[in-house]
Amino acid sequence: MIIKSQEEEQGIKEAAKLVSKTLAYLAQLIQPGVTGDKLDKAAFEFITDHGAIPAFKGYRGYPASICLSLDHEVVHGIPTRDKVIKENMLVSVDVGVVLNGFVGDCAYTFVVGDDIDPIKLAVAETTYEALKRGISQAIAGNRIGDIGFAIEDYVEGERGFYVVRDLVGHGVGKALHEDPQVPNYGKRGQGKRLKEGLVIAIEPMVNAGTRSVNVLPDRWTIITADKSPSAHYEHMVIVRKGKPEVITTFDEIEKNFPAPFRKVSQN
Repeated sequence: MIIKSQEEEQGIKEAAKLVSKTLAYLAQLIQPGVTGDKLDKAAFEFITDHGAIPAFKGYRGYPASICLSLDHEVVHGIPTRDKVIKENMLVSVDVGVVLNGFVGDCAYTFVVGDDIDPIKLAVAETTYEALKRGISQAIAGNRIGDIGFAIEDYVEGERGFYVVRDLVGHGVGKALHEDPQVPNYGKRGQGKRLKEGLVIAIEPMVNAGTRSVNVLPDRWTIITADKSPSAHYEHMVIVRKGKPEVITTFDEIEKNFPAPFRKVSQN
């Protein structure tokens, strides 16, 4: 568990600010008919124009600057020319940047269209709220299991959806994935104790019909086993005493649209 110095915290905060700006920039481009490669190119140019590099591109051979996952794709979808955003679609965008040696990592699921499938909307709303509940437990003295329990109890206990267990949140700082792992399920009072100055990415992934997932032949795209809708939100958080410090933001995305989704119309 890597506890960050004040200098390191400042560098991470700058990276978090840039990744939030990048996600908000992409939000303006998301609409029916837009292709994955267009969003990926826009992200690459925005990130590099701001003196950073995409954290995902080349990571373990990943071929793109962002992850674009649609409907039943959970995470790690590759943004290709053939991947087209359509009406009534869940559009999950995951972005990572490296700025001055520090990583920023953030994700948001957009609900595209004016006539939204109620299940898709419910999954997005549930995942969004689950993120907030998980963050609330990122307090010095708590344990990793407290975060996972808060997410799982809400998603599965209150809402009747399913938390993905094969994928987890993580520490973040000078590397994209640092210890500790931060599962979106768990038991209160179990796991590593959280210490002030720890920076973690909390990122619930919630499926409508099953917690089981499969990997497509591209070896990256992860989908729900039953092809049910899935949503994914992610924030970077610094563990503090009394109240966690969220250092990424959705504010620019949600300035003109109600959370947790952005309605996009062709008109």
